[in-house]
Amino acid sequence: MKRASLEKRPDEVAAMFDDVAPKYDIVNDVLSVGQAHRWRRIVVDAVDARPGQRVLDLAAGTGTSSEPYADAGIDVVACDFSLGMLTVGKRRRPDINFVAGDATNLPFADDSFDASTISFGLRNVNEPHRALAEMLRVTKPGGTLVIAEFSQPTVALWRTLYTEYLMRALPAIATKVSSNPAAYVYLAESIRAWPNQDELATEISGSGWADVAYRNLNGGIVAVHRAVKPGAAPRAARPTVASGSARLRRRSTRAAN
Repeated sequence: MKRASLEKRPDEVAAMFDDVAPKYDIVNDVLSVGQAHRWRRIVVDAVDARPGQRVLDLAAGTGTSSEPYADAGIDVVACDFSLGMLTVGKRRRPDINFVAGDATNLPFADDSFDASTISFGLRNVNEPHRALAEMLRVTKPGGTLVIAEFSQPTVALWRTLYTEYLMRALPAIATKVSSNPAAYVYLAESIRAWPNQDELATEISGSGWADVAYRNLNGGIVAVHRAVKPGAAPRAARPTVASGSARLRRRSTRAAN
């Protein structure tokens, strides 16, 4: 797979991730300049799960995004469609429940989880709206959805510089540290083609989720969207997520800034 669009063949995407699985986490740390760890912490705060609750971590890959929940005594299911990723993750963290599954047809019963989350994986799903609907189905009423995904910087100059990094510097760096640089060309193009913050918020709302809001990270390079499944009183977002200049923005028709 060398070109990206919003219509993706699941077998090709899975094969791509199988190929890069052994060094995936290392490459991510390099390409994100170490920011991936911070983004994962913010997602965990937004999910705000407690011991005794059950969390679905979709597109979990090797399970790095699932580890904080497991370490906190939370029942987490790390679900991914790449068997290569799951194999690496299970070898590294045998205590985590890794499950092979398609985001558009999840192998879980209705109302199974207190929260569902997906980090940097929704844009790789061939039908994102179906994945959003499936996460809604398997989440309990009043439960939480948290999505971290690359987005569009809100300042024009920063957006231009970032696009240049994606299309020029990122593939060059990947050539040095990855066994499959072409995969990172695809990933860069998929980021550029992905909807902006408000467009994704609208799609989340259209899938049946309520109280959709988002927070921009690193000037909009990443956005963390949070929503609640209707049917029970939702818990308020933790202050660490919704305070100061990083306040969660409610879905609106105006562009984020």
